[in-house]
Amino acid sequence: MRSIVKHIRQSISWKLSLGILLMAIPIFMLSLGVLFVQSRNKVKREATKHAASVVNTTMQRINRYMSIVQTATDLTAFDVVANLQPDSLLAYSNYVVALNGHIDGCSISLEPDIFPKYGRYFSVYTVREPDSVRTVIEEEYEYFEKIWYKPPKQSNKACWAVYYDEGDSLELTLDGMIASYSKPLYMPDKRFVGIISTDLSLLRLSKLITTETPYPDSYFFMTGEEGRYYLHPDTTQLFTQTVFSDVDPHENPDIIALGHQMTTGQQGSMSVMIKGQPCIVSYQPVPGTNWSLALVCPERSILKNYNLLAYILSPLIIIGLLMIFVFSSVAVTQVVRPLNKLTLKLQRITEGHYDEQITRTHYEDVVGHLRNNFATMQESLNSHVGEIQQMNDEGTRRNEELARASELAKEANRQKSLFIQNVSHQIRTPLNIIMGFAQVLKEGKSYLPEEETKGITDMMRHNALVLQRMVLMLFDSSARGTTEELYANRDEKVFCNDLARECFEKVLKHYPGMAFYYGTDMPDDFHIHTNRGYLVRSICELLHNAAKYSDGQNIVMRIAMAHDNVRITVEDTGPGIPREDADRLFQMFTKVNDLSEGLGLGLALASRHIHNLGGSLLLDPSYRAGCRFVIQLPIE
Repeated sequence: MRSIVKHIRQSISWKLSLGILLMAIPIFMLSLGVLFVQSRNKVKREATKHAASVVNTTMQRINRYMSIVQTATDLTAFDVVANLQPDSLLAYSNYVVALNGHIDGCSISLEPDIFPKYGRYFSVYTVREPDSVRTVIEEEYEYFEKIWYKPPKQSNKACWAVYYDEGDSLELTLDGMIASYSKPLYMPDKRFVGIISTDLSLLRLSKLITTETPYPDSYFFMTGEEGRYYLHPDTTQLFTQTVFSDVDPHENPDIIALGHQMTTGQQGSMSVMIKGQPCIVSYQPVPGTNWSLALVCPERSILKNYNLLAYILSPLIIIGLLMIFVFSSVAVTQVVRPLNKLTLKLQRITEGHYDEQITRTHYEDVVGHLRNNFATMQESLNSHVGEIQQMNDEGTRRNEELARASELAKEANRQKSLFIQNVSHQIRTPLNIIMGFAQVLKEGKSYLPEEETKGITDMMRHNALVLQRMVLMLFDSSARGTTEELYANRDEKVFCNDLARECFEKVLKHYPGMAFYYGTDMPDDFHIHTNRGYLVRSICELLHNAAKYSDGQNIVMRIAMAHDNVRITVEDTGPGIPREDADRLFQMFTKVNDLSEGLGLGLALASRHIHNLGGSLLLDPSYRAGCRFVIQLPIE
């Protein structure tokens, strides 16, 4: 015994083997415990997925049955409205039930006094009996407040309702719980005339739902408004109890949370304590309704087979410990080998090969930690080198962006200066004319001939109008320039021929000697709905340009119909616009000739106004005799 102890003390292999064994045993036990817990959780997760899949499959079957009901009802509703006669209603009600084996009943109930000879009430009803389908006119009763009649009438849309039918005066019942799809009936003139309601027995729906359950003790239940039970294995709770009934919020917050999820139309799964038993509940809303379907799977059923692992775990532990003892000695002999490999890798790195890869190991001993730490160090070196390179690249990119931004700022400053100079020049010219002639009138009003005085005042008025036009353009070019007035009223009735004459009159005030020609294919009472003021401004701008850049004797405006649009064309016989300048013609503050009169805003504003009115303004490239601009506006 002493010799064995002495050998262990002198042998590094035995020391390492015992150390590994002492370290591996708790790790092994912990691993098995984690494996056991993780396996249990995985079984629960798989059970949750399976339950959700079963709920989804069941929901598809429900949707298929409900779709049959909805489709049959929707199709019949059109025929009912088209043939609103007593005999037809009986036939349609019978048709719905007879041709659809999943439908248990159908009623067509009308508003008061639709058929005077039948009195205030008229309702036909068809019910599926064991061997036949029976259709009758129901005896008079106050059905207007029923849950299958009043809600769809108030909401003006089809909806599902669930209620308990205890019977009626004709003894035509679906005794028990009924799911009813009700659709409002409207005449072509939008007048509400009644409700067509198609019934599906919840007993039939319950059998459909419970066709497939994943575990022996699992069951379905369905809730509706406020969590009320519509389907439940305990039939005593139907319609009388809710998910929240007899539930203490402090003791059962999980049930309260489940009820809240279901009543708000959520979908998912959660663990819930039901009657002291942990259960997995998977729930999903029924589309088109406020119902929610849930599948309850007790954990004792889910984990029944899993609990058998406890009998396998004990021998597995013993076998594992023996294997650890055997392989620990083998592992010690392998310790030196990775140290040698690690030494070679480190030598390469010290020589400057920073991209040398040190692979990580899963071993938890000192050598494993050492290897992983060196691997982390090597990754950090590579990361820092990469970050430095990235910072250099980022610095270069930002310098380039700053240079571009500087150039853009210089260009913007230049454009601003040019614009200010242009505005100052364009405003100064008419303003100097007005001030000069005002001084002439002031000094020579006593001896100037009347004709010359009239010419001076006309010139002053012309230049004042030029100033007014430029100020209006500057206002329109601002962000607020068109927003308020243009969008405030875009539904004015505008007569096209009157609009053309008005535009001619406005332009002739500026150019009294001009010759305008006008052609139209439209009658005088033809009109469109738009903003008159901004449309007049846009057309006048085109006429102004045509008069200013041509001889003023051959300006033509035409109005014609083009499909669903009104087309307004303005053409002249001036020098035209070079093709290379046509693309930038409608840009703000752009002029073909920088020395020409104007601010470079007219066509840009006209294009923006027409676009905001729902139309388009284009330059016709096929016209070679001058310029032809085309405005297209929708009729409605």
